[in-house]
Amino acid sequence: MSQQTPDDCLFCKIVAGDIPSERVAESERSIAFRDISPAAPIHVLVVPRRHEPTVGALAHASADDLADVFRLAQQVAEQEGVADANRMIVNTGSDAGQTIFHAHVHVLAGARFTEGRMV
Repeated sequence: MSQQTPDDCLFCKIVAGDIPSERVAESERSIAFRDISPAAPIHVLVVPRRHEPTVGALAHASADDLADVFRLAQQVAEQEGVADANRMIVNTGSDAGQTIFHAHVHVLAGARFTEGRMV
């Protein structure tokens, strides 16, 4: 796993407003923004403001931050009109496809997903 620090983390820079993003929602603890390389017609990333490398690390560091990420993910699904038809994905580790080592949840929708195919 890569050991990114807040100084070299892309998502920390987005949270800080140093890198522009298309924000769709935010809370005191988390922000949500559109993925620049979407895997579905609706593809939003929800990240905690706190830097932790994985969702598991976030769970250990702050259950409140973890819960907020998923609350905001549900809010995004509702705002996008896909609360009843979405997929939330968490990748942990490079072998699972994680490329930015800042905990985050992908909210995907707008396409028909099947059981055997993740996206």
